[in-house]
Amino acid sequence: MNRGGSSPSAAANYLLCTNCRKVLRKDKRIRVSQPLTRGPSAFIPEKEVVQANTVVERTNFLVEEYSTSGRLDNITQVMSLHTQYLESFLRSQFYMLRMDGPLPLPYRHYIAIMAAARHQCSYLINMHVDEFLKTGGIAEWLNGLEYVPQRLKNLNEINKLLAHRPWLITKEHIQKLVKTGENNWSLPELVHAVVLLAHYHALASFVFGSGINPERDPEISNGFRLISVNNFCVCDLANDNNIENASLSDSNFGIVDSLSELEALMERMKRLKEEREDEEASQEEMSTRFEKEKKESLFVVSGDTFHSFPHSEFEDDMIITSDVSRYIEDPGFGYEDFARRGEEHLPTFRAQDYTWENHGFSLVNRLYSDIGHLLDEKFRMVYNLTYNTMATHEDVDTTMLRRALFNYVHCMFGIRYDDYDYGEVNQLLERSLKVYIKTVTCYPERTTKRMYDSYWRQFKHSEKVHVNLLLMEARMQAELLYALRAITRHLT
Repeated sequence: MNRGGSSPSAAANYLLCTNCRKVLRKDKRIRVSQPLTRGPSAFIPEKEVVQANTVVERTNFLVEEYSTSGRLDNITQVMSLHTQYLESFLRSQFYMLRMDGPLPLPYRHYIAIMAAARHQCSYLINMHVDEFLKTGGIAEWLNGLEYVPQRLKNLNEINKLLAHRPWLITKEHIQKLVKTGENNWSLPELVHAVVLLAHYHALASFVFGSGINPERDPEISNGFRLISVNNFCVCDLANDNNIENASLSDSNFGIVDSLSELEALMERMKRLKEEREDEEASQEEMSTRFEKEKKESLFVVSGDTFHSFPHSEFEDDMIITSDVSRYIEDPGFGYEDFARRGEEHLPTFRAQDYTWENHGFSLVNRLYSDIGHLLDEKFRMVYNLTYNTMATHEDVDTTMLRRALFNYVHCMFGIRYDDYDYGEVNQLLERSLKVYIKTVTCYPERTTKRMYDSYWRQFKHSEKVHVNLLLMEARMQAELLYALRAITRHLT
């Protein structure tokens, strides 16, 4: 059986850009660039990741203990820059994929495929196609959603909403899934499915945000699987995509010299700390600042020079291969559509009314034993992880910066913390970083190396990977909060 679903003759009509891995038509006579790196990441020099892996023997132990594939894959190699976090990540992922739980093993991998397909993340799709078959999955299901049982197909709507607009999930969506006769989901099964969907949506953000390269496959002639990634690349210029102002220089971002940028950030952190000690903003002022930040976040990407070209131009020469499209319905549905329709108000989710610590954690643990503890440990680990450094500076308290990153992601999903001053977000996160965060979190398949390089240019790659871990976990927690709140409302 041909797993990719396309005939050899059809594949012969396309080229694969070795830089961004985009599938291109051969008749365009594209000059395909050489890969930027052959390591685990297209964004991070291979030697930095390799050094981390040789220094930390713990990584190999963790892979042996918790990897479902039994090998050191590219995600694990990049995450190993933060071994403490890696352990929490691998333990929770192993639990949801392999340990006792409500769902059969093949279902778990198929749900991971459905989640990854929402962001065209062929890396994760390929990984779980293999795992699905290894765990006894029915090969025919890989032909697409029309071949799977109706109850799996019924997850489409919640997969779509969780991935792009989780604030739209209601108790009616839950009721529909648990009360559909012979195809119904039990609540424990549904919680397991929701955890998997949120995990793999968020992991797609990490894959694209960290420039994870495809795994090398010895069975394929060029060593890579044929995949399609919706990234802007130098091949777009060769492809006559007419992308205005898309030079590969950093000048478009208008960033000050990177050294002074670092010093300015340090200075702003110091000033904010002093102001916080001097006087506290009123609740009314805090609410106003949140609404302002929430409204501005809608336009962060679409207003940027980098994203000023029309959406149709972006997609004209983009081939979404059948590998991806067969696993989803309504591929055009996305976060971006929300902003386009001019709906200025995301319905605000007051974090104090439904918190992970007081509500989500106990519900998920009750319905899917122990996963709550593992997720909680992972959330706390990434939020509190610090080496007290910022680029070349040591003994720095980065709590303020980590909280701004986490809360900005939640802000874009309409989640507000009453005790947080959202004015800090504007002070600490400069525009190119906001563009990066919004892209990685809301439409990760558009992330480019240029975006990754454009912010915090004096910072180490390991610090940027830490940013990606924070974004990933903040996104996963936001999705879970909306889904678990809907399940709680269904139960009450």
